[in-house]
Amino acid sequence: MKAMKLLAAALVASLPGMAMAQEAAPGQMGAIGQIIFFAGFILIFYLLIWRPQSKRAKEHKALMSGLNKGDEIVTSGGVAGKITKVTDDFIVVEIADNVEVKVQKVAVATALPKGTLKDI
Repeated sequence: MKAMKLLAAALVASLPGMAMAQEAAPGQMGAIGQIIFFAGFILIFYLLIWRPQSKRAKEHKALMSGLNKGDEIVTSGGVAGKITKVTDDFIVVEIADNVEVKVQKVAVATALPKGTLKDI
């Protein structure tokens, strides 16, 4: 949706320039060609960068909201452990017997299948 708004703003901004534009010399792109090139650039940028990044952000947000006591996780720092307590912004992770660490929810990189920590 933001890409469409940006494209519309670019088109509106370029209208005065198109009205006063002279005819393009041979070998140069005209105003319509520049607009098509710019729109193609925005489309490629959206498909390669914005969409995958927003998809990853949605998946991570769902992961953070689905964390429960007893889940096994790995943090972005590489620490693996079992969740013993969940609050709004933090979780308490047991990384060894009687060793607990407070970690921000956003630092959770992935959730592991149950029983994975016993195999490690």
